[in-house]
Parts: sequence; C-alpha cells; structure tokens
Amino acid sequence: MYKILGGDGKEYGPVPAETLRQWMAEGRANAQTQVQLEGTTGWVPLGSLPEFAAAAPAVTPLAAPGTGVQVPAANAAELVSGPAIGLIVTAILGGLLNVVGILMHVLGVGLAGAGISGNQDLPPGFEMLSGGLGIVSGILGLAMAVVVLLGALKMKKLESYGFALTAAIIAMVPCVSPCCLLGLPIGIWALVVLNKPEVKGAFH
Repeated sequence: MYKILGGDGKEYGPVPAETLRQWMAEGRANAQTQVQLEGTTGWVPLGSLPEFAAAAPAVTPLAAPGTGVQVPAANAAELVSGPAIGLIVTAILGGLLNVVGILMHVLGVGLAGAGISGNQDLPPGFEMLSGGLGIVSGILGLAMAVVVLLGALKMKKLESYGFALTAAIIAMVPCVSPCCLLGLPIGIWALVVLNKPEVKGAFH
C-alpha cells in the first residue's frame, strides 16, 4: 500500500499499486509525485520505484525561458549550404573579373604614359575613368568580393550571423556586388534562408 503527496500538499491513501498505476495513466500522478510506502517514513519520487518505472511517462525537459525551440545544427547547415556555395562562386567570379579589369586599366595607364594609347579621340573624362579611377574601382570591387567570400564561408559554418548577412546584402547591390547579375538572385536566396528562425538560432 502507498500514500501519495498531492499537489495541494495533502496526503492521499493508502492505496494499492494498481490504483497508483491507474492514476498515472490518467495523468493524476507522474514520475515526480512524492510517494511513501506503507510502513516507512520517507517520501520518494514515484518514478524511482521499480514497480512504477515502466508506467511512468517520459518527461520532456522544459526549455529555458527565451531560448525557443532548438533545431539540430545539421538541418540548418543543409539549409545554408546552397546559398553559401552560390555566394562563394559569385565572389570568386567577381574577384577574377576585377583582377582582369585592374590589369587592363594598369596596362592602359602604362600605354597612355608612354604616348602609345590606341585611340586619341577619347574624351579626357573617359580616359581618366578607364585609367586611375578604373583601377580604384577594380580594387574596391575586389575588396567586396573578398568580403562576400569570407561571409559565405562563415555562413557555411554557421558562424558570425551578422557577417553572413552582410555578405548576402553586398552580393545583391548593383555596382557593389562582385558579380551583379549572378549576385542578385543568390543574395536574395541567402537572405531568405538567413531570416528563417531555425537558421538564425543555429548560428554561433
């Protein structure tokens, strides 16, 4: 025979083991309910008694306040893998294009300095744009490509959410994106994935 300590602090029983099992099935008692075996003086959790262990339902631990539902990192990694790879490809292609552009501008400046520029009819502003300013523009584009590449690598590893978000935004912006036509759709894709709560929560 057993006594139980109710949630109201009152003792109930003694009742037989079969009645306790029925109460557990009905949800009136659980593994944490304090129980006292007749003839003893101590109270113990009902689930600690071998005769009731099988009947005690598994208790799911409550999440800490504000933590929300934790999604396995493997699932989040699968979600970010596609857009992260797309951003990496965008950054590499954009970087290569900017390197080629810088070399062409450097060569153009060198030829102009030597007085053997091919077209003498170009406006002065165009020559300046295709020369010194073109080199500066190429260097900035190369720097943006590096930022997107590093952000994409962080995104793939679920590290530095802010950096990954910045890389996606840069990839979308015309004239700033390392590869504008390719970067716009991939950047949008990356932003959509990054804004999913389960993905955002998996970053560390």
